[in-house]
Amino acid sequence: MTDKPRPQGDRIAKLLARAGVASRREIERMIVDGRIKLHGKTVETPATFLTSLKGVSVDGKPVANPEPAQLFAFHKPTGLITAERDPKGRPTIYSALRNALPKDAPRLMPIGRLDLNTEGLLLLTNDGGLKRQMELPATGVPRTYRARAFGEVSQDQLESLIEGVEIEGVRYGSIDANLERGGGSGKNNWIEMTITEGKNREVRRVLEYLGLKVNRLIRTAYGPFLLGNLARGQAARIRKGDLDRFRSSLKTRRQR
Repeated sequence: MTDKPRPQGDRIAKLLARAGVASRREIERMIVDGRIKLHGKTVETPATFLTSLKGVSVDGKPVANPEPAQLFAFHKPTGLITAERDPKGRPTIYSALRNALPKDAPRLMPIGRLDLNTEGLLLLTNDGGLKRQMELPATGVPRTYRARAFGEVSQDQLESLIEGVEIEGVRYGSIDANLERGGGSGKNNWIEMTITEGKNREVRRVLEYLGLKVNRLIRTAYGPFLLGNLARGQAARIRKGDLDRFRSSLKTRRQR
């Protein structure tokens, strides 16, 4: 029995994601919907391997060559969905981004998500490869949050999270959590938490497990990129030098 030769190039979804068209998962949905063509013929399977995007079109428009990677920081307010469109008709981040981004900004994809009631730093990029690297738990890029939570909790309880915790069959990895001194009023406490996995609603679920009720959640950092003084609803381009240094650090992580 002979092994089949490996196809040349990359899957079409990977190339389109790298070109900033959409995430791989969304591109696979586009293929199912018949929105992607190659030399005029509808692409029928994600297992289509290409060495370039020459001849590829999405919704009838030719796909341009990938632009250099760019990264933007956006201060997401509460009440916005981290999606391009919402079946329930709720406003999305793109509603706010139309006015917040510079006119020359490329098509951008969010790196990870912030849920409807979470605010703070949301990073966006035109590079699907960078997006995937930053989202993968294996890469271990830290995300830091400030949570205002109602209830009683001790620093010892929070420090126990450094070993990770299992909640309803879901294992959450190491969490660095600290009470902020003088940050509470009544039974409200401000807690800073740094995670590296970014599982769905991780911070809220872990604090609820400790008997707390989160009434405000702000992401303040993602990797080396900080929310800082960026105003709510505003966006800013990350400097190329800062992005290049971060991408170099990602390569170092992968080599370890």
